Amino acid sequence: MKDKNLAQINGKTTLIGLLASPIGHSMTPAMHNLGYTISGLNYAYLAFDVGRKDLCASVEGMKALGAAGFNVSMPNKIAILQYLDELDDSARLARASNTVVHQDGKLIGYNTDGLGYVMNLKEQAVPLEGIKVTLVGSGGVAAPIAIQLAQSGIKELSVFARQDSLFANAEDNVSFINREMKAFGVTATVFPFEDKTALRKEISESAILTNATSLGMKPHDESSILDGMLDVLRADLTVSDVVYNPMKTKLLAQAEAAGATAINGLGMVLWQGALAYKLFTGEDMPVEQIREIMFGCK
Repeated sequence: MKDKNLAQINGKTTLIGLLASPIGHSMTPAMHNLGYTISGLNYAYLAFDVGRKDLCASVEGMKALGAAGFNVSMPNKIAILQYLDELDDSARLARASNTVVHQDGKLIGYNTDGLGYVMNLKEQAVPLEGIKVTLVGSGGVAAPIAIQLAQSGIKELSVFARQDSLFANAEDNVSFINREMKAFGVTATVFPFEDKTALRKEISESAILTNATSLGMKPHDESSILDGMLDVLRADLTVSDVVYNPMKTKLLAQAEAAGATAINGLGMVLWQGALAYKLFTGEDMPVEQIREIMFGCK
């Protein structure tokens, strides 16, 4: 059933794609194509291994081919902004885009990552009101998560980022939240990930620890943001990972062993995909059927 719609491609099929590198691990094409099959929509979702070097040419190609739109993932979520004609507030606030809609000759950028992440937490009945969150990451998925969390009732946000070329992104995100999002009453602070003393303290005061890095995903599947400091884990901590392949990362295995609540990125990828699906097709994604068919869970 998963490939039925691809077997029915014809001269009226509309293209949608994914531009990312590496691409082989992605479940997104199967998820969208299954949705088209279930809903009887004449679309085909294809994956293209595209990094920053070929991003400009690939974007122009998707536009010239008349694609309805495309998703972008690592390492393109920030770089894509320079090639877009307009930004929805979701992408403007996050300063990153994972969903691009081709409409009336224009490329319009959206970001469904942050809302997809928060929807996943809510689906798991994780309370957000008045809590403190520690977020590790500074790339294209960390920013929308930080921005959406700041709008979701939390009180404090501590962001940890490696002191490399992307550290400035984390500083900018925190500055933006403190400067432009005062109405939400959130205090945000940035720390170097290398400062383990600060990381221990912030996690000890937090209700949620979120990994928004690629640690845990191949080829980094033997690594965890908590390697060497597992004593920070506790039973009343929720540990959330944006990685969904593997479904149980090393971090989540560590969390489970300590009795903490562990939430993988599957729900996030489903809900951010559902939001993108709606933007591309105008139809609701059959999320529950996809969840059951692809992942064997209801």
